[in-house]
Amino acid sequence: MDAEKARDRLFQDIATFVEGNSLNLLPECDGIRIYDAPLLGVASAGDGLFEQFLAPEVIGPHHRLPGQWLTGARSVLSYFLPFSLPVRASNRGTGAPSEEWLYGRIGGEALNNAVRARLVEMVTELGGRAVAPALDPRYQVVDRKSNWSERHAGYAAGLGSFGLGRSFITARGSAGRMGSVITDLELPPTSRQVGPYGYCPQLTGGTCGECIPRCPVRAIEAEGKALGKCQSYLDFVRKKFAPRYGCGKCQTAVPCEAAIPSGGLGEGGSG
Repeated sequence: MDAEKARDRLFQDIATFVEGNSLNLLPECDGIRIYDAPLLGVASAGDGLFEQFLAPEVIGPHHRLPGQWLTGARSVLSYFLPFSLPVRASNRGTGAPSEEWLYGRIGGEALNNAVRARLVEMVTELGGRAVAPALDPRYQVVDRKSNWSERHAGYAAGLGSFGLGRSFITARGSAGRMGSVITDLELPPTSRQVGPYGYCPQLTGGTCGECIPRCPVRAIEAEGKALGKCQSYLDFVRKKFAPRYGCGKCQTAVPCEAAIPSGGLGEGGSG
C-alpha cells in the first residue's frame, strides 16, 4: 500500500471508529453524543517546527522530539475531536461548567485514549511501529507542563492555530480534544494554511476578544492568558465536581466555538 493510501485508510478507519464507539455516548446525559467526526492531519517527524518547540518561549527544552519517543520516527498523526452541538450548547451559559461538558470532558478523554490506542494498532496492522505519547510511561506532567504537546503537534500537522485563550482553533472550531501518535511509517504531510495565530482575529488584528469576558475568573486579557488563574479555577472545579472537572467557557459561545471565526485568516506571527 502506498503512503497516501495508507494515510487515507488511517483517517477513514479512525472516523469509523469514533462514529460507532459506545464510548462516544453519555448515558448520564440522555445518551447524547460526545464528539462529532474527527479532523486529522500528518506532520513529518523531521519538520523543523519540532526543534523550534524546544525554545523556552514556545514550550521549552523539556518537550521531547518525535524521535525521542520512537526511534526511526517519520510521521506524527494528529487529530481533533470536536464536541457535539449538545455538549457545546449546554456550556454556553455563565457560571459553573455544565453537566454535559463535565461528563463529556472526562468521558470523552476515555474515548480519546481509545482512539490513540486504535491508531497504534492500525499502524501495526500496516506493518509499522507507533507510540502514543500520552499513553506512554515516559509521558510526564511537571509543574503543569507536559513533555508532549497535543496542540503543538496539531499545529505542525496543519490542523489549525492557537487562540488568545490558549485554545487550539481548527476548521471545526476550538471546543474539543486533541490526540496524536508518532509512527515510523512515512505518510504524506498535510499542509499548514496559516501561521501559529492565524485563525484568531484578536491576535492577528485585535478584532475579537469575545473569550475575554467568558472566563469565570478573568484569566484572559487582550495581551494573553494568566495560566495560574485558569489552573486555580480548574482545581476548584475538580474539588467541587470530582472526579470530573473542566471549564470550557472560553471555547463556547464564542466565534471560534465550532468554526474558523470571521477575520481569522491572517498569517499570524512565527514561533
